[in-house]
Amino acid sequence: MLYGHGPRNGTLAVLPLDQGLEHGPADFFPNPAAVDTDFQFRLAVEGDYSAIALGIGLADKYMKEYAGRIPLILKLNGKTNIADDGDAVSSLSASVEDAVRLGADAVGFTLYVGSPREDVGIRDFQKVRHDCERLGMPVVMWAYPRGRAINARGGKGTLYAQDYAARVAEELGADLVKLHEPEEDNERCPEPYRSLKEAPPDRLRRVVRSAGRVMVLFSGGVKQDNDAAVLRKVALYMDSGATGVMFGRNMWLRPFEQALALTRQVHRILSRHPR
Repeated sequence: MLYGHGPRNGTLAVLPLDQGLEHGPADFFPNPAAVDTDFQFRLAVEGDYSAIALGIGLADKYMKEYAGRIPLILKLNGKTNIADDGDAVSSLSASVEDAVRLGADAVGFTLYVGSPREDVGIRDFQKVRHDCERLGMPVVMWAYPRGRAINARGGKGTLYAQDYAARVAEELGADLVKLHEPEEDNERCPEPYRSLKEAPPDRLRRVVRSAGRVMVLFSGGVKQDNDAAVLRKVALYMDSGATGVMFGRNMWLRPFEQALALTRQVHRILSRHPR
């Protein structure tokens, strides 16, 4: 993924497709063509992504056609957004053995940091990590702050929450971590975060430092219609020390040729930041 696909310079451009489970079919409404998983696979291959990330059902149905053309990160767990996030837990739906069977290059695991059911996620991750070590498989942690306690301390997007999530990923043994850019508002966060007044690059660098030797991928989040704004975010993330980006809806909610053109511009930014 780091040197055989994508920018091939130690950086990563990952195309995730777990939103159908995590958010529901409504995510595809702005671009109906994207409901067909071939759309994302074609974009991943023609856009020369480092990997595509998706769950067991889609991987089973589509990887035979695309095997050898795009690396796979198999997501091992997930949940719908129907239940309240106050007690969020991401249930296992696949195994590391499934990833080996499908020829995956890594596995993905979502941990809801701070959730009242965090203990379930940590125990599941321990088993996944053990299987990954036994079978020689890297693990990417989707480290997502969630739950009532996180909300009471400022919310999932705060520097406090994202910084904590970054450190959790290293402490628990992830190889890569997916995070979100921290927001500016720290008013409800615990100290010392409440008193911090940092510019976006400084907040990002703080989070990357907290992740230590875990490679950081920053999320694209909800779709932005302004391509220039997306590219500015990518440049900011890479300047702050990230290993790469994991952009889904900001890519595949665009018409195919527009998504391909934007992908190529992202590649140009990543090419200037070898790791």
